[in-house]
Amino acid sequence: MKSAALQQWRALRGFVIGVVVLCVMVLSSCTSTPPEAAIRARIVSLQAAIDARDAGALEDLLAEDFVGNDGIDRRGARQLAAGVFLRYRDVAAKLGPVDVRLVSDTDAIARFTVLATAGSGGLLPEQGQVYEVETGWRYSDGEWRLRSSGWKLRL
Repeated sequence: MKSAALQQWRALRGFVIGVVVLCVMVLSSCTSTPPEAAIRARIVSLQAAIDARDAGALEDLLAEDFVGNDGIDRRGARQLAAGVFLRYRDVAAKLGPVDVRLVSDTDAIARFTVLATAGSGGLLPEQGQVYEVETGWRYSDGEWRLRSSGWKLRL
């Protein structure tokens, strides 16, 4: 009985994530959305891609010239995400407050904390870390794309 309830819960969670991603996509495609709100929506899309274990969706949000910690590029970020998703059955990202600062009409910086958890599917995650994240965003071709990301362990 518990197994059926757990499967129903996971199916419901997947459905809710799908609805959130769809809403975020609709919101981010609106040209009248203020830049700060559009960037926040893209960050929610990143979180949803991680929660859905979808490395392709995560890569789609990155700029072609994306660069992250230790020089990781767009392809490397996708491979890193895919590796984490293969290693852990349950992966989640819980965001803290997001601070968005526009640098220009086409560039912005967003800072936030994230609690990253992973595990084999039990009730409690086996691993968890809190990171401070700084992301750089560029507006191009009608949408905001993640151009850079740096993260460090928060002590």
